[in-house]
Amino acid sequence: MSSEHDERGATAQRAGVAVLTEGAAQRKPLALPTHPTVAIVAPASSAQQQRLDAGAAALEKRGWHVRFGAHAQGRHLPYFSADPADRLADLHAAFADRSIDAILCTRGGYGSNYLLAGIDLDLVRANPKPLLGYSDLTALQSWLLDQTGLVQFHAPMLAADFYLPDGVDEPSLSAVLSGRTHTYGAAEGLRWLRSSRSAIAAQHIAEDVAVEGVLHGGCLTLLAASLGTPFAPQLEGKLLFLEDVGTKPYQIDRMLRQLVLAGKLRGVTGIVFGEMQGCASPGAPTDLFEQAVLHALRDFPGPIATGLRSGHVSRANVTLPLGVRARLAGAGETPTLELLEPAAALRV
Repeated sequence: MSSEHDERGATAQRAGVAVLTEGAAQRKPLALPTHPTVAIVAPASSAQQQRLDAGAAALEKRGWHVRFGAHAQGRHLPYFSADPADRLADLHAAFADRSIDAILCTRGGYGSNYLLAGIDLDLVRANPKPLLGYSDLTALQSWLLDQTGLVQFHAPMLAADFYLPDGVDEPSLSAVLSGRTHTYGAAEGLRWLRSSRSAIAAQHIAEDVAVEGVLHGGCLTLLAASLGTPFAPQLEGKLLFLEDVGTKPYQIDRMLRQLVLAGKLRGVTGIVFGEMQGCASPGAPTDLFEQAVLHALRDFPGPIATGLRSGHVSRANVTLPLGVRARLAGAGETPTLELLEPAAALRV
């Protein structure tokens, strides 16, 4: 066991967190039945009631049965849905209830990190279910992925996406939750930013590119914020997905440098960025985000793609499973991201 892991373990013990072996064995939830029962939870901020109602109606229309957690529609000062104990109780209840097929978060915002030290990892291991969310939920999902091996779903949320008429990308949601593989490409916004360290810009890409790895990642702000804590994500050696919203290019540069300096990009095979809505500076060149990424990752040897419409997006939020093997490949300007295994186990 490495000295780095020893130090992390000691820190975790001081924080009252169970010390677990890194690289937990993969666990897959069952694929959803035709008419699943879905628990709605709010591990972070409160949501607008009209959006909750509209989202629930959209789920019922597609044949999903909706059960709100006891505090999922609540409000608690200063900006939470409930106090941490109640939010955690709702999450635990959703995992423990055998009649629940999947767990859907209302929205992100802020507050999931309050739940990390108290979450019952043994309960999650014993009851593997799809947990759908993104944004602030990255703190929770990356911890569960690393410590239980349970595949996570960077996916639409009730009061952020499902309430909108065009808020959900149906092909990816259906494929991933039904136990099928899926391939993402230009239709989901994906494009090359750099295929290798020698290809400085997308227009210089000519060679065939193909890298594989286990998908990991989420919201860049949350991943960077966890560094130096017992809950820092195990990104090393993975195929990395990073996304954010309303973040200035220099801030993205700074967070990428944090990941580099923390050693989190060691062995990473490739990086895929999201749509990166609003990640610009007023009056600056429109490609400043891309320049910032290429500068911060100038020593990263692997391919870099961008534009995948998952998380904070302009429309049709794409469902991306984390914790499964995938291949980033392509030549010219159009890469593909192919899932090499299903994210959910078929029901028998």
